[in-house]
Amino acid sequence: MTSCHITEEPIKKIAIFGGTHGNELTGVFLVKHWLENDAEIQRTGLEVKPFITNPRAVKKCTRYIDCDLNRVFDLENLGKKMSEDLPYEVKRAQEINHLFGPKNSEDSYDIIFDLHNTTSNMGCTLILEDSRNDFLIQMFHYIKTSLAPLPCYVYLIEHPSLQYATSRSVAKYPVGIEVGPQPQGVLRADILDQMRKMIKHALDFIYQFNEGKEFPPCAIEVYKIMEKVDYPRNENGEIAAIIHPNLQVDTGNQMTSPGDFIGLRSGEHCTTWEPLQMRPTNGQVSTFSDSGHISA
Repeated sequence: MTSCHITEEPIKKIAIFGGTHGNELTGVFLVKHWLENDAEIQRTGLEVKPFITNPRAVKKCTRYIDCDLNRVFDLENLGKKMSEDLPYEVKRAQEINHLFGPKNSEDSYDIIFDLHNTTSNMGCTLILEDSRNDFLIQMFHYIKTSLAPLPCYVYLIEHPSLQYATSRSVAKYPVGIEVGPQPQGVLRADILDQMRKMIKHALDFIYQFNEGKEFPPCAIEVYKIMEKVDYPRNENGEIAAIIHPNLQVDTGNQMTSPGDFIGLRSGEHCTTWEPLQMRPTNGQVSTFSDSGHISA
């Protein structure tokens, strides 16, 4: 489909979140920089607000304080009565929803860019939550084209049982940006430069869109989550295996073949898997299907 007027109204309000996970430092660094000097993120006609999402976790350089802030933006948590017993991140989610929402309302911010790092070798990755969102498909295509020859991947997370309530979901158009590999609690200059460029190209696209530029139909390749496979565990529920050396993070996402080993237990090969793409994440192995294409 053509995309000259995907939305009826121009994009006006944009937020850039850093520190949703307090030990993912590229977004924290960039947002703090832009809070002091926002010249590079301003565009005519746009209100762009940089924001530290989880300041307590940032101060302690830890992922979160009580629970994962990037999992509690469901309507149940956002609607809970404020009390001292609420986890810090649930309280913070309600504050963010008040500032940038309310979620699912006409008053919510148009776009939230949520900046993340990963220890996995995912390179530049854009996270899409809705394969029918033509505006974001066009934006992602523009970013990918602008970054070339540097690869930029698109990760689609609209699985009905595996999708989670992200901080960016407060906006009408939520955009996750994840760049790696980078250890937690560490800054890498190359990763910072890549994320900075992704934001620049995204803002350039929005400005051109608001100015009435027509973008031709396009298609993008996406990687879609299919399921999560837990690590092997012992009788006490403790993780009892590690990722196989052939799939270590410095080798990046890659295809496996039937019968390939994906783990080691006490030096012995364990666990085979079907040919899906995978990477370790948060105590589990997320498995991805072969890539496909979506169009706008």
